[in-house]
Amino acid sequence: MKREQFSSSLGFVLAAAGSAVGIGNLVAFPVMASKNGGAAFLIMYAFFVFFICLPVMLAEMSLGRHTRQNPLGAYTEIGQNRAWRTVGWMSVITPFMIGVFYLVITVWIFGYLAKSIMGQLNELAGPDSFGVFINSNELFVYMVVVIGLTFLILQGGVKQGIEKASRILMPMLFIMLIALVIYVMTLDNAMLGVKFFLIPEFDKLTGKVLNGALAQAFFSLSLAMGILITYGSYIQKNNNIVHAGKMVAGLSVLVACCSGLLILPAVFSFNPDIQLSTLSESSISMIFTFLPKIFLAMQADIGYFGASFIAGFFFLLVFFAALTSLVSIIEVPVASLMDGKGVSRRTALYSLGAVMILLSVISALSFGRVEMFSNLLSYGGVNKSFFDLVYDIFYETILPLNGFLLCLFVIYRWKKHNLDAEISQGNSTFAGSLLQKYVNFSLGTFIPLILAVIFVNTVSTIFFGKNLLF
Repeated sequence: MKREQFSSSLGFVLAAAGSAVGIGNLVAFPVMASKNGGAAFLIMYAFFVFFICLPVMLAEMSLGRHTRQNPLGAYTEIGQNRAWRTVGWMSVITPFMIGVFYLVITVWIFGYLAKSIMGQLNELAGPDSFGVFINSNELFVYMVVVIGLTFLILQGGVKQGIEKASRILMPMLFIMLIALVIYVMTLDNAMLGVKFFLIPEFDKLTGKVLNGALAQAFFSLSLAMGILITYGSYIQKNNNIVHAGKMVAGLSVLVACCSGLLILPAVFSFNPDIQLSTLSESSISMIFTFLPKIFLAMQADIGYFGASFIAGFFFLLVFFAALTSLVSIIEVPVASLMDGKGVSRRTALYSLGAVMILLSVISALSFGRVEMFSNLLSYGGVNKSFFDLVYDIFYETILPLNGFLLCLFVIYRWKKHNLDAEISQGNSTFAGSLLQKYVNFSLGTFIPLILAVIFVNTVSTIFFGKNLLF
């Protein structure tokens, strides 16, 4: 079958940005930044995005475009041995399993969107509402809708599905984000939130904080998930990979800035005396337990209908971010099955979808509803559910390992000159440039070292309860 392609570099940028801009960028990042140095944290995050993450992005995109393959096919074609093929399998299974729990979170967001539109904001702001909702039967109704939308986009293929959806959803997401920022800035005490977000406090940049900023940058750009290898395989040969990578990185930083100007002012308008230390850096906690209370408090100024509208507007924004990320995650195993077995997109989608839906249902039932799934294992001194297990293994642990192996593969197996040649297609100024020298040096030395340290420390922290670094 002829390889599908994005119609233009912009199509790729919007699709990749859709993958990069997720719920972590929009919700957890602002609180993390405000607690850990404000603008100082933001500066370090931007530094890591461009000096650590961008070289990895370029490596993934180049590998995909050169081989015209999914991660498994790319590692197999160039690696030429069983060990690298195993790494390829890891790069396909990882996004598949991440998609399992990310689908559940997307369903929660859609459920809160639906309830906001239906005028049930008072219910959402209740102290036990989230726990009740995630164990309710209506959750599976929302799951059907989210699965239907995701499959509809993916079934359209690269141009008519992924790219078309990204061209519609991403501009809408940016417009909605800016509109919400403008509105929130009009609220009382909003400037207090801006102050906490934009005033730098460099004395708070401890080793732990820097590690958090690096992890946020790495994960928020969807690195080591196989997504950029897969999307890279759809890039046209004359497209400028460096320019596209910089655009995606820049959009990720821009969204992080805007989200800080949205979440923090809203928090301080709700309670100007709030202590930031009491706020959770968890996206789940912020979205589903704290922010509904803020929206409900707005009814004093704009009425219940107005507060419900703002809440619905916000949850629609987050849903778009989650949906575009979910689509990119699932595309990796779908492309792998299509390439490896020569089956149609529809066959690959429905075959993998059936397994993913089953595992997602198990994840959704692992919050107290089914004891076997809710207390599946115990490690690191903590009882873990099926949802926790999938998250800990495939998101927290394997991603930095995949990143480490990718760097070694590109520099020492594929070789630097092949990487340079691929990036130079569509960018005649790359060869011999300072960027070329930096990309080659960083991918072969300190970036894999950093990722190896993160991997080892993550395993020790999560599974043995011992943080080796801080």
